[in-house]
Amino acid sequence: MEPNGAGFLARGRPVAYRTARLTRSTSGWTGGGGARLSNSSGVSAPKLVTARHGRVLVLTINRPATRNAIDAETAWAMSSALDELDTDSGLSAGVLTGAGGTFCAGMDLKAFLAGEKPIAGERGFGGIVEKPPAKPLVAAVEGYALAGGFELVLACDLVVAADDARFGLPEVTRGLVAAGGGLLRLSRRVPFHLAMEWALTGDILTAEAARAAGLVNRLVRPGTALVSALELANRVAANGPLAVAATKRILHEARDWARGEEFVRQREISGAVSDSEDAREGARAFTEKRPPRWSGR
Repeated sequence: MEPNGAGFLARGRPVAYRTARLTRSTSGWTGGGGARLSNSSGVSAPKLVTARHGRVLVLTINRPATRNAIDAETAWAMSSALDELDTDSGLSAGVLTGAGGTFCAGMDLKAFLAGEKPIAGERGFGGIVEKPPAKPLVAAVEGYALAGGFELVLACDLVVAADDARFGLPEVTRGLVAAGGGLLRLSRRVPFHLAMEWALTGDILTAEAARAAGLVNRLVRPGTALVSALELANRVAANGPLAVAATKRILHEARDWARGEEFVRQREISGAVSDSEDAREGARAFTEKRPPRWSGR
């Protein structure tokens, strides 16, 4: 446990979160989703800050004094922000990051000992692990992503990490179980025996080890994870929004489809996309040699 009560782990009520303009300076992105957000002004700052960058929504856990540990208020704010991502037709992808140079240290143990549960309705721990967004979400990881923080990363679809980032599920070292999706997802992200070793030992992993195992898409210089994650998310968001959401859904669900029914199940999802106005627009744009203008219909 950290001295300030921020743990390495991973019911409240919905709360408001702040939306800010995202701007870029010579040292990186700031404003809504930048790593330099903090609570140092003396005014109570929102625990989650969102910012739009074109068709991408950046979500920043803004509790640097607790290493972005998750309490109930933060979980509900995350859930509300993901609802916005899913329902807003002007958004195609999201980026999840943390303020103050670290991603997330897991569950806020002080809040937990005070009786809080950082669970937000059907989305579960952190407002995400049991029901991630339907649209692609990129994790931008600086510093530590441990226990519940690592489980937030595993709920994302793509991972960009600073090369000095650290990952891990250390719950067993305190007699606990990584029950926030870590055990359920890890063996689907990396080879089974690696997942077993990491989960049973509670070892802390380097970013290089995570990349070698296929868990991280891109390793970048410290301090640039958000910039690189935004670039990746914008590449995703440039594509047809219906096609992007359907592609994510198929990749996630296909592993559970019975052999012989895969194409039937796939057509149930892809058919509506093939019949959409966006599909026709994509074909027209190709033949007319111009960028497509997606409508989401």
